[in-house]
Amino acid sequence: MANKNKYLLGFIIAFIGALFFSTKAVIVKHAFINTDVDAVTLLALRMIFALPFYIAIGLFASIKTTNIAFTKKQWIYVISLGLAGYYLSSLFDFIGLQYISAGLERLILFLYPTFVVLLNAFIFKQPIKPIHKWALALTYIGIGVAYFGELRINTSNPDFYLGSFFVFLCAVTFAIYISGSGKLIPQTGATKFTAFAMIASSIGVLAHYFISGKTIHHFSTPLLWYGLILGIVATVLPTFLVSGAIKKIGANNVAIISSIGPISTILQAHYILGENISVGQIIGTVLVIIGVILIGWKGGEN
Repeated sequence: MANKNKYLLGFIIAFIGALFFSTKAVIVKHAFINTDVDAVTLLALRMIFALPFYIAIGLFASIKTTNIAFTKKQWIYVISLGLAGYYLSSLFDFIGLQYISAGLERLILFLYPTFVVLLNAFIFKQPIKPIHKWALALTYIGIGVAYFGELRINTSNPDFYLGSFFVFLCAVTFAIYISGSGKLIPQTGATKFTAFAMIASSIGVLAHYFISGKTIHHFSTPLLWYGLILGIVATVLPTFLVSGAIKKIGANNVAIISSIGPISTILQAHYILGENISVGQIIGTVLVIIGVILIGWKGGEN
């Protein structure tokens, strides 16, 4: 019973985290439509607003009596995963969103659970449970059906495949972060790991911003609001929710539960951005929901 309750709590936390993360693509796309901001500047604004929270939380976690100091090897892993998961991954994602719709971005990005499961199986020798196979099959058949429905809508877009490729790279680098964090979080603690991984990624983003020749200048009020919402709602809150869920139920379960994200993004993109919803997206959405429910109903028993 205790394990079931722990799994249920982890499922709820992962679900909420996925919903918060799903707002990112819509916010970014909305910013691109309504301002002249570029991907690197918007990403830098996101991390500027998020960084103070991660510094404060990281310092607080470090002075707690239960704090366990990172080893040199763990520091290398934390920094590397932070740079892969929220510097490179976010950069690829923001660039891709300049060329494709928010709904399509989220569908391609959610190839990452497949990569997580495969990384855990082949690198960490973690067996793939039967429930994961069924859930992955359902969710990815659903995402595939929705993707090809979107492909028919966007055939006139000359940058369709370029944008898709960048988001695919985002999925690969984010899978590396999720898989690696699943091994480190039980050793370091979810809060401390997340804080310092995100500090590393923030430094990477800001370094890229200045190295690319950009300088601090006057940002319009709407652009600052976009940065604030991205930094808090679509970054700080979901990163800690996802890390907490990984600690409770593992990276594989979190990755598959998070497949609810495309559904949320597609609906938000339709009502906020006016993006069309195809029949393929509707069918795919139903299959993804079934897969997520299957994980939530049976996952805790394995």
